[in-house]
Amino acid sequence: MAKRFDNKVVWITGGGSGIGRALAEQFANEGATVAVSGRREERLLEVVQELEAKGHKALAVRCDVTDEASVAEAVQKVVRTLGGLDVAVANAGFSVAGRVEKLSAADWRRQLDVNVIGLAMTARYAIPHLRERKGRLALIGSVASMVVSPGFGAYSASKYAVRAIGQVLAAELHGSGVTCTTIHPGYIESEIAQVDNQGRFDPQREDRRPKNLMWPADKAARVMVDAVAKRKREYTFTGHGKVGAFAGRHMPGLVHFGMTRSAK
Repeated sequence: MAKRFDNKVVWITGGGSGIGRALAEQFANEGATVAVSGRREERLLEVVQELEAKGHKALAVRCDVTDEASVAEAVQKVVRTLGGLDVAVANAGFSVAGRVEKLSAADWRRQLDVNVIGLAMTARYAIPHLRERKGRLALIGSVASMVVSPGFGAYSASKYAVRAIGQVLAAELHGSGVTCTTIHPGYIESEIAQVDNQGRFDPQREDRRPKNLMWPADKAARVMVDAVAKRKREYTFTGHGKVGAFAGRHMPGLVHFGMTRSAK
């Protein structure tokens, strides 16, 4: 039986851990050849080895999305090595935590450089190749683009920007054969809480996100790949994420009331 991504080439930034790693496995299970990118090359090689052990074809391509030349080179390596590009997933990102009055300009620049500019450059250099094969672009946003939390203003601002970029790209690419899917996850198992404000991974950092609301990464990857396969324009999940996103968009006063009361 044919699979939805048979003979397709998929490139995933932030592919060495968490959601990116789970997406790599799910796309491979759907028949794709997968290229994973990130800064930690040893993690990328682990993903490739795991996929190859299961009979899949995979490629590790080191890439720092804050370096435009690195992004351009990564895309060229994927296309040159694997013969083209059908799906690009701009997944690389992290979270700067802290109240707005405490964050420095460097904190803000670091947050936006990765989550916004890095994502935009991923799209910029992938789109010409996606046009050749009427491919798919996926941007990984967050429910935080619709409902905010005190202490995460920089992260929410970055994801609001991702949502805007996704909406603009969906319009700009209309009629080209290329589609843009912006995906807004709720709480998903990942290493995002173990990365500090400087972007450094520390496995000892505590993940304070609510564990009872957390989806496993593999479960999340299945619904995300399905959204890309169906070329949806925007897709929000989990159940709690959908509720939060709806409230943030349509009942901001109620959200404000709940947050200010709970903070007290």
